[in-house]
Amino acid sequence: MALSITDLKKGKVFEFEGQPFRVVDYAQKVMGRGGSIVNVRIKSLVDGKVLEKTFKGNEQLNNADVNQQSVQYLYSDDKNYYFMNEQTFEQFSVPSDAVGDNSRYIKEGDKVDLQLFGKQPIGLVLPKNVPLKVVYTETAVKGDTSTAITKDATLESGLIIKVPAFIKKGDIISVDTSTGLYRERIRV
Repeated sequence: MALSITDLKKGKVFEFEGQPFRVVDYAQKVMGRGGSIVNVRIKSLVDGKVLEKTFKGNEQLNNADVNQQSVQYLYSDDKNYYFMNEQTFEQFSVPSDAVGDNSRYIKEGDKVDLQLFGKQPIGLVLPKNVPLKVVYTETAVKGDTSTAITKDATLESGLIIKVPAFIKKGDIISVDTSTGLYRERIRV
């Protein structure tokens, strides 16, 4: 299915020069009698490169054939992260640069959605919030809890974030994957 250049809103995935790209920024300029010009910043879902492109009036683009598949995170080494489809037991290796900062929110055994371009794994889609256990944080000083005091906490995935003073080692907290910020303590 062909896309018009005006369909290239922020977050849209499309195919350009044989690769899938996601629109990072979008700006449209309407010209007098003519059509319009769309300036976009796009990020390759294969190698992570960011490009600035300008598309004119009646240019057509193709939708990218990007699918998602539920997988379980197995382990990682220096170059790749390894995942398995729990129904078919098919395993996928995803280059570390394609996983990027998402690695801070996953631990062995977690279920995530793997993005595939054709049969090639190109990235991960994480849930909006993930539960992570606090493995280290300073203990709160008595009397410091009257105001919104925060402290650093190291989570089981290695991520270090700011948390309220009442959070202690062993607590499970919810972390927003889009911002990397503390959301709430999860009661067990």
